[in-house]
Amino acid sequence: MADLRADVREFLSSRRARLTPEQAGLPAYGGNRRVPGLRREEVAMLAGVSVDYYVRLERGDLRGASERVLDALATTLRLDDAEREYLFDLAKAAGPSTRRRHNPGTDAVRAPVRQVLDALTDAPAWVRNGRHDILAANPLGRALYAPVFDDPHRPVNTTRFTYLNPAARTFWRDYDRIAHDAASMLRLEAGRNPHDPDLIRLIGELSTRSELFRQRWASQDVVFHRSGTKRLHHPVVGDLDLNYESMELPSEPGLVLNVYTAPVGSPSSDGLRVLASWVATQAERRTASTTDTREG
Repeated sequence: MADLRADVREFLSSRRARLTPEQAGLPAYGGNRRVPGLRREEVAMLAGVSVDYYVRLERGDLRGASERVLDALATTLRLDDAEREYLFDLAKAAGPSTRRRHNPGTDAVRAPVRQVLDALTDAPAWVRNGRHDILAANPLGRALYAPVFDDPHRPVNTTRFTYLNPAARTFWRDYDRIAHDAASMLRLEAGRNPHDPDLIRLIGELSTRSELFRQRWASQDVVFHRSGTKRLHHPVVGDLDLNYESMELPSEPGLVLNVYTAPVGSPSSDGLRVLASWVATQAERRTASTTDTREG
């Protein structure tokens, strides 16, 4: 991230501002409060640190902050698991010997992983990195995300598609939630890998070209993307309501396998079968076309 201190300052102040004294277990005082949410001195008291020390932390200086202090802050501010991880990652990035965690070789998908993708014949699946680049996909995965793959920019990136491609608003039936989660996941990754130049360029591009992204990014929200439901409108088979599981690959740090399924007997399950048939038909046509060209 270009300005770590600013990110720390804005994250802590935004989390403090959303928490009321009543939520923090403090007595409700009458009269008007000059600031929304908790005061700095209230956070310091609840976290068991001095006011001066907390002020230093909220000004963006997390250097030397112990795990005990960070844990106390996370508890006081009622951070969820994703927010807690983000806070600890910011503290690591502020350390004196922080090194770039991004491995240049991470984006290479090994043959055995590609074989796993190809073995998943009944479920769309792909592998992505922390920047949301799709690095490999099985045929059904490419077909499911056809509008994303139709974007000429490479590598294929779901967050760039979401914010910069007008087709995204039709493809994602829950566009607002998808847009929020995409920016929030990207911010979480920025905490993990603040010096990744490709990530910095992506965030810069989105910030320059999308007002909506700038708003989402400024919210300081972070989320995990582990499982849930995606509602799509596919150009070939129509509406699909799919369950997804996102699984980190232990042998490939930084890469995630996404697999989509639908309940047996549901309209979306029927839609996936139709999509699989369409994929097979397209493959047959390509094979026939190649054969005709060779014979000609």
